[in-house]
Amino acid sequence: MRGYHTITYLFALCVLFLAVLVNAGDYYDILNIPRDATKEQIKRHYKKLSRVHHPDKNPGDEGASQKFMEIANAYEVLMDDEKRSIYDRYGEEGLKQGGQGGGNQFHDPFDIFSHFFGGGRRGQEHAQERRGPDINIPLRVTLEELYNGKVVEVDVSKQLLCDQCHGTGARHQDDYQTCPVCQGRKVIVQRVQIAPGMVQQRSYECDKCDSNGKIATHKCPVCSGNKVHRGHETYSVHIEPGMHNGQHVVIDGEADEFPDMLPGDIIFHIESLPHPVFERVGNNLYTKQHINLIEALGGFHKQLNHLDDTVVDLTREGVTPYGYVQTVKGRGMPVADNHSEYGDLYVEYLVIFPSKVDSETLECKSDIGQLNIYLYTDILFIIDIKKGSTFDTRGPKLVHQEL
Repeated sequence: MRGYHTITYLFALCVLFLAVLVNAGDYYDILNIPRDATKEQIKRHYKKLSRVHHPDKNPGDEGASQKFMEIANAYEVLMDDEKRSIYDRYGEEGLKQGGQGGGNQFHDPFDIFSHFFGGGRRGQEHAQERRGPDINIPLRVTLEELYNGKVVEVDVSKQLLCDQCHGTGARHQDDYQTCPVCQGRKVIVQRVQIAPGMVQQRSYECDKCDSNGKIATHKCPVCSGNKVHRGHETYSVHIEPGMHNGQHVVIDGEADEFPDMLPGDIIFHIESLPHPVFERVGNNLYTKQHINLIEALGGFHKQLNHLDDTVVDLTREGVTPYGYVQTVKGRGMPVADNHSEYGDLYVEYLVIFPSKVDSETLECKSDIGQLNIYLYTDILFIIDIKKGSTFDTRGPKLVHQEL
């Protein structure tokens, strides 16, 4: 009987241990990040999810409010190295037993949000709409990438809020005093007498406290009270098949971070690099192929490597005039709005004429009929090889055929 109780006890311990391990992954699941996520990833996912689940954007939705609180709590724990280590080993219960609940110095989820986005308590998100500038970045891509699509990893240098003080500049949340210059009003009011009995009043932002109404008594040891620092973050830019030169890819709210101000957007401007073989016009592709005189007179079969590494067969029978344009339907660029549709491919043939014809070749004309030749802009053009045929002496024309 005693052995039975021992086994039961050990089984209960195993179940408890497994529960702790399962619980340890909750914070990572909440932020949708891997267990080895960097602080940059944690911050980026927090910013994205907190905007989506903010109670002001989901009025009356208690589920969104609960999710918003869970996101903030997960962010606080995982951004603190000590707390994250305890959580990874012992789960949330380990944080509670060690008195490590909560994050750095912010126990209110709205405080964290406000330090990222300049406001954001209940009912206050729309009260302050100051927004920082956008960051415009040219993104040079190849024609192959525009044809096939690609995810491009781009490292962006930008201004970031201090991870320690979240942009307050203070060592702790309570290390503040009222600004002695503006007396906490955030602005300085100046009255100037411009005439007897006439006073003009002007107000401007307080430089001492940066219009916060308070200043730090003890500066943050990480940023030395500067609130921000230069850093970099990596973004995955999705190049969709068929995108055009000059098109934009926008990442919302990821530009330079400022205290008490919403960040602007990062805007990537697509710039298509020149291609050695193809030229793009709209959804169509244009290319030029050189053929020799024998191929121009007797036909040919060629293969053209396309942007997706497939092969386009180019076949001609009979005479191919100089400047002849062949259309290959459906082998152009994919249509951006419908990737199952494609533009056309236009192939222009340029005949390479010999620089010299020997006498033996010219003597063969008696066997194949009268060989009519004429000089056109210092280039020898062969017009016809059939006996008794007529030809136009005004020069070569651009001939077009559709397949």
